Amino acid sequence: MSTTTKSPVMLYTEQTPNPESLKYVTNKMLFQGTADFMDEETAIEWSPLAADLFSLPYVKGVYICNNFVTVTKELNYAWEDVMLNLKSYLKEYIESGKGIINEGYEEAKKQWEMEAEEYSGDDADIVVKIKDMIQTYVKPAVEMDGGNIEFKAYEDGVVTLVMQGACSGCPSSTVTLKAGIEGMLKRMVPQVKEVVAEMG
Repeated sequence: MSTTTKSPVMLYTEQTPNPESLKYVTNKMLFQGTADFMDEETAIEWSPLAADLFSLPYVKGVYICNNFVTVTKELNYAWEDVMLNLKSYLKEYIESGKGIINEGYEEAKKQWEMEAEEYSGDDADIVVKIKDMIQTYVKPAVEMDGGNIEFKAYEDGVVTLVMQGACSGCPSSTVTLKAGIEGMLKRMVPQVKEVVAEMG
């Protein structure tokens, strides 16, 4: 009879550009994709892990992607008071093997995205280019900071993006958005006049 030893869960924290968000990185794949929870109701419906975290009084937002969880805290708490508790809480949760994201989340997310999108003619081509640029250049960079940026809409030269994880409410996200993303999109897709953000 062979016994399989479970490899221990390693967990470390990384600062993000957002002082209210901290990135908890683990040696386990948690969820292949991105899942952003800004309220307890959505978390309860789609993520046992996020729902559990929302039961803590200082958790304001949970973003899960690949092997990390970015937690955004309420303003009236200090990281030095909650960081270690949160770390051991996450470590125990992951070690217990409990669910991270519910079955069907990806399909539901695609459905929401499709409902939000209907482009035709030239706009459809422009949207494909914009999404491609975001996927290739923007996402990998902001993911390192524990955040995510999703395409939301394009209308009359204005691109609307959704800021998630550490990017949501981050003081430097405006600079990233205007100086970085807007500049790049205007160069690569001449029809783009402006990029605006919506918090996730």
